[in-house]
Amino acid sequence: MDALAKKLGQRLKAAGELLVTAESCTGGWIAQAVTSVAGSSEWFERGFVTYSNAAKQDLLGVKQSTLKKHGAVSEETAREMAQGALARGKGTLALAVTGVAGPGGGSREKPVGLVCFAWAGKRETRTETKHFSGDRESVRRQSVIHALEGVLKALDGR
Repeated sequence: MDALAKKLGQRLKAAGELLVTAESCTGGWIAQAVTSVAGSSEWFERGFVTYSNAAKQDLLGVKQSTLKKHGAVSEETAREMAQGALARGKGTLALAVTGVAGPGGGSREKPVGLVCFAWAGKRETRTETKHFSGDRESVRRQSVIHALEGVLKALDGR
């Protein structure tokens, strides 16, 4: 993960991009991973940890109607989280993660390990859903890695 964060930092800096994060199930782990890299202030702008629905609404502007219709763990919510982080921060690229890390909280429709992601730039937002296996820490670790890899993909598309 450290090597991935370092590579990401090099790519963001070279591209003149500033990353902002919006995290739910990862609880700030993505921000911790990127800020563990020396010099990250040159390419990391801020991180939002919005674990509750109220925090998602208050800090990121996620609509109550989105949460009611699709739930906190949905691509629609992840999209609004990423777009809200981009709008409320000074970054140029945002990522968002929301999911069910477990061991409880899952359902038939949204089982433990289901994680939704979004990556937003000024022109487009991409979303994706993954289902990871393992315990809580494993699901969260896999989510952090996938989120960071998604930023690299977003940079490749620019």
